[in-house]
Amino acid sequence: MTAAPAELLPASAPDGAGVPEAASAQPVPLPAPLPAPPAARDPAAIIDWLLREGREVPDIPALVDAFCRRLIDAGVPLWRGVWALQLLHPQIRSMLYYWRRGRQAVETVTRPHGTEVTEAYLTNPFAALIEDQAEGLRYRLEVMEPPWPYPILGELRAQGATDYVAMALLFTGGRRNAMSFASDRPGGFSTGDLALLDAALPALGAVLEAMVLRRLAATVLDTYVGHRTGARILSGDIRRGTGANVRAVLWYCDLRGFTPLADRLPREELIALLNGYFESMGGAVEAHGGEILKFVGDAMLALFPLEDGDSDGARAAAAALDAATDALARMDQQNAERAAWGQPVLECGIALHLGEVMYGNIGSATRLDFTIIGPAVNLVTRIEGLCERLGQRVLASAAVAAALPPGGRSRHVLAPLGAHPVKGLRDPVAVFGLAGTAHPHPHPHPALPAGGAPGAGPP
Repeated sequence: MTAAPAELLPASAPDGAGVPEAASAQPVPLPAPLPAPPAARDPAAIIDWLLREGREVPDIPALVDAFCRRLIDAGVPLWRGVWALQLLHPQIRSMLYYWRRGRQAVETVTRPHGTEVTEAYLTNPFAALIEDQAEGLRYRLEVMEPPWPYPILGELRAQGATDYVAMALLFTGGRRNAMSFASDRPGGFSTGDLALLDAALPALGAVLEAMVLRRLAATVLDTYVGHRTGARILSGDIRRGTGANVRAVLWYCDLRGFTPLADRLPREELIALLNGYFESMGGAVEAHGGEILKFVGDAMLALFPLEDGDSDGARAAAAALDAATDALARMDQQNAERAAWGQPVLECGIALHLGEVMYGNIGSATRLDFTIIGPAVNLVTRIEGLCERLGQRVLASAAVAAALPPGGRSRHVLAPLGAHPVKGLRDPVAVFGLAGTAHPHPHPHPALPAGGAPGAGPP
């Protein structure tokens, strides 16, 4: 016997990125069959549930689970469901949600960009739905034999599946996604089962699209303005001039010698260099609880807010210093790799200052920036300007040094480097170097006498 041809199904389905479906455990037996109540079997009942209760579930995995259970309650012999939703995300192409009867949780899997050109994807039914514009496919597995049109069909048949249906789901603008449903009942899905699925898909797609769009909004905001700021914007904090005073350790880093590099490197290589540098700096900041506020050319501004119970800023200061140490370690490793390939190595300066800033919406009537302003921001950028002159890769203000536990109880040693004049300020600014991070080729600059500060280590 040869493989039965795919049957076209009139269908539409949610936001997915066509990706291979994985094999897994043997089917759990269906509960003893009971006649589905007429109301449960009525497509209008499932549609009504989707538009009233389904849209209120907290997230997509919860919706996947609730919808699949609802189908079983309606008498559909569902064993397995897979939903593939395409995302607008810098690293992730799609999210896959795996539901299986008898399991307590929906499994969520992310697929990176590039999945769409792999053999595993191109030999999967989802590729036919998303890339080849097929509306639906059906394979009656219990009457088929190898060779299988798609490897996943043989895997599912070996696990006991009898029927397989895959459907495309379109979102607004024609964005294509995919879903599949498998049964383990002899005879598979009935005509009534498929009619119920088909009737429910438009409402399911509408609910899913709303969820995906909210996730998309959160993803875009997280990517471009940061998680904390994005959450504030989504909560409605969008009026120009609104904001709050926040105490935080501010971070400002700047790349050394960027202008000559920009003049001589090809654009693609320059962009790759900048991305690697920002990955080292930004990755360390986020790993230690900070938030990136913005990139300005080859500079980065971030902050470590003082949380409840950290009124003196000791925890925020320690986190910022941990991030600085981590960032330099990452950049050193990156430099070693670049040097091995004969590429230019990078140097940077990192400045830290603890102070109060206004955190909110600033800009024109039609273009806003959610950012921080205040004297503390100006000061941290001026301190960073001292890094090269003093031969230091990390400089902290007296306020950061004072926040650390005194008497050598801090794991960070800040050595006083004196007070230095900075542009725009009348009085010299006392700065402290993080022990072990001095630049190997310092550029000495005369300093004015300055005393130490609580928590500062020996000079």
